[in-house]
Amino acid sequence: MKSKPSGRRRFLKQGAALAGLAAVGRIETARGQERVKLTNPPDSAIIRDPWTGEPLRDPEGNVVADWSGTPEWKAYQDHVRAMGGPLYGGNEKDHRLYGYRSPYVTTFRIGTEGSFNPAPTTVKTPFLSLLSPLQDQLGVITPAGLHFQDDHSFEAPNIDPRQHRLLIHGMVDHPLMLTMEDLMRLPSVSRVHFVECNSNGTLSHANRIQPWATPGDIYGEFSCSEWTGVLLSTLLDMAGVQRGASWIWAEAKDRRNHTKSVPLWKALDDCMVAYGQNGEPLRPEQGFPIRLLAPGFEGVTNVKRLIRIKVTDQPGLFRWEARTYTSLRPDNKIRWFQFEMQPKSIITRPSPGYPLPSRGFYEMRGIAWSGGGKVRRVEITTDGGRTWKDAQVQEPVYSKAATRFVFPWTWNGEELMIASRCTDDRGTTQPTLAQMAKVWMVEPDWFRKPTSSTWRFNVIQPWKIAGDGKVTNAIFSI
Repeated sequence: MKSKPSGRRRFLKQGAALAGLAAVGRIETARGQERVKLTNPPDSAIIRDPWTGEPLRDPEGNVVADWSGTPEWKAYQDHVRAMGGPLYGGNEKDHRLYGYRSPYVTTFRIGTEGSFNPAPTTVKTPFLSLLSPLQDQLGVITPAGLHFQDDHSFEAPNIDPRQHRLLIHGMVDHPLMLTMEDLMRLPSVSRVHFVECNSNGTLSHANRIQPWATPGDIYGEFSCSEWTGVLLSTLLDMAGVQRGASWIWAEAKDRRNHTKSVPLWKALDDCMVAYGQNGEPLRPEQGFPIRLLAPGFEGVTNVKRLIRIKVTDQPGLFRWEARTYTSLRPDNKIRWFQFEMQPKSIITRPSPGYPLPSRGFYEMRGIAWSGGGKVRRVEITTDGGRTWKDAQVQEPVYSKAATRFVFPWTWNGEELMIASRCTDDRGTTQPTLAQMAKVWMVEPDWFRKPTSSTWRFNVIQPWKIAGDGKVTNAIFSI
């Protein structure tokens, strides 16, 4: 007797099948003409379960397929136009299985030097970076397709989840070898958190200091999602951490073998082995099938394509954490193992690309975040930092997540400078340029040098509004 499919598999099959039911049943042509009979779909059109590889089927047992480009699809389009009029039946692809956005919405990620595939031959270091267009984000959740991407190789590998394993070993009583099925069975959580590269906003990015730089050009290595998975503390409890352990080493299944050291206290606090993002499985560029999520810590800690966690009593000195992600100070001293991302905020409208077309009322909007916890307060200046007023921080406010703020104001047509500053629930506030210089023990002009490289650069970001409503980057002004 054939075994009954699991509840989860049945849910996946039925959910996808309902979306595409019309595509696999009989399609009636316009005005009562003869019905169109569907042929067997080509193998490339069959929609498959991402975990098992099995064809998805509707409740009647029919294979769910994408019929784009087939004679049956064209006949269906003719039927739709006949029934609905010229506004209908114009899609070249059958979008009912996964949906689509309006062709009038043209927001895309922002490419940087050495990005896109294939990269130009002049690029010596294969470092891919695609920035999130923050100026176009309307809420606190970044769509998965617009989430920024940083990888230490040009393309994300294609990993079969059925073959993937997660090993937990080292200073533990019970080493674990977990399949994806094992992870999916364990108690799960869904939490909203940001991921941010430690170079986000750094002055060494050429576009950062350009007058036309948009919020995405400046802070585009930041995105916020709802992540679903298993708390790492659950897995470590199962393994039994031994006395004396103080670190974990998280390793990726990459040809460059990225490994990162994480303090054990963080691993037991809020780290997660995530397999879901914004309601669907992780995309390959975000670490499919699983990644480590370390909320509030620099992006490189959130290891993608996670295959191994070793519990140990000391940090490693792996390639990326020993060289690339260190902080070289002006006194030639290097700081290692800096993790937490500091408070940041940015006004997304108005901003370069979103000028003020006329005088009158506007709602100033933006987002703020902090790796130290929740955003407690956001303040706005419209006079270049001389005075500050509280913006409205909108719910929901999650810890270590993007937080939306708004500020109603009226522009009278005068030239002015606007900016926002964030304070988190620890009381840490975004610094001015002078305050940042004091921390680095340099003069403010030092940051203007092209050779300056400052990770975790979180100074207040001002915009200049001209009399004609044009908005430009006013970095170094506050």
